[in-house]
Amino acid sequence: MKVVCVGFDFGEYCMRLAGGLAEAPDTEVVLFLSREEATPYLHLLSPRVELRIFDKPRFRQAWQQLKMVWSLVRQIRAAKPDVMHMQLGHMWFNLLALPLLQDIPLVLTVHDSLIHVGDAASAKTPQWVLDRACFKARQRIVHAPQVKDLLVQRLGIDPATVHVIPYVIVGDVDVSVGEDMQEEPWVLFFGRIWEYKGLRYLIEAEPLITAEVPEAKIVIAGTGEDFEPYRQAMKHPENFIVHYEYVSDEKRAELFRRSSVVVLPYIEASQSFVISIAYRFGKPVVATTVGGLPAMVDDERTGLLVPPRDAPALARAIVMLLQDEGLRKEFGAASMQKVNVECAPERVGRQTRAVYLEAMRPCVSRAVLAEQTATGNEVSNPNV
Repeated sequence: MKVVCVGFDFGEYCMRLAGGLAEAPDTEVVLFLSREEATPYLHLLSPRVELRIFDKPRFRQAWQQLKMVWSLVRQIRAAKPDVMHMQLGHMWFNLLALPLLQDIPLVLTVHDSLIHVGDAASAKTPQWVLDRACFKARQRIVHAPQVKDLLVQRLGIDPATVHVIPYVIVGDVDVSVGEDMQEEPWVLFFGRIWEYKGLRYLIEAEPLITAEVPEAKIVIAGTGEDFEPYRQAMKHPENFIVHYEYVSDEKRAELFRRSSVVVLPYIEASQSFVISIAYRFGKPVVATTVGGLPAMVDDERTGLLVPPRDAPALARAIVMLLQDEGLRKEFGAASMQKVNVECAPERVGRQTRAVYLEAMRPCVSRAVLAEQTATGNEVSNPNV
């Protein structure tokens, strides 16, 4: 089996998944990945994966986008893949390249069934463009049952063509970074900052948290929308540590190692790579019961689940973990085991290859039909 994987985003995810796929001796993997996504993770590249790096132009650079799409189409065709696997997609590629590659079986990973509330970056690509790729795909992969249900209900596609496969392990843990750092009573909110992430509810919970654990600090790391309204909502600014910036892998490792609890107060979600990173560092998670988060957080085993938009419930869960070191360690050990087993690239790769075979099956049937028609033999395969 020869597989072409195409990624415009999700660099670490793509690199690890490609490596997991290539573990099978009968699978050849060619990974097309944008330069900005590939460069930080070149050290993760499997020697069994052929990497093709391309430059992704700015969104409105029409001519450069056309050149990029045409170059990718030519290279993908030249590779002669049995199946193409795309992560979410890209507006220009979805509109221009997919019609030219429609004879190649397409598997699409749908990271989000709908663009999240307030996510201005993702909203640059209209929802109908993303849906168009979903309709063209023969098989789809999602990371949580809730995402599958929403996708099937919203688009009316065959549920048998939507497969729930765990998010491949991410979080490039360098054991040499922060190994000697002591855990502190830090509550970490990490990642992109948009309305759907529910940061305002963590800020509302802060007085309730610090009333019980005075030494606690709320650590916010990431970028996104205008941060000033969040600053103004802080009742006790001195209890916050804010890194409103791009966070390097080294800084990320430091923040996760020093934090006691990782919090996802989302009001809407599909899944979250933040949970995978937290688990890799052996950290318990407090998350809301929205989207696919309950599928990733085993309540009272790897973390605690609370209702969305409920600052008091969020505060109670965080305080419980901050005050109980034994419980934190118990949850942390379970979370590390969960991610290392369920989300291991080799395991996810095996599950994904099974989806590729499903996507290729119609092509095999058509080839059999053509051969039988040419020879005049009767069709005996009931699947044709």
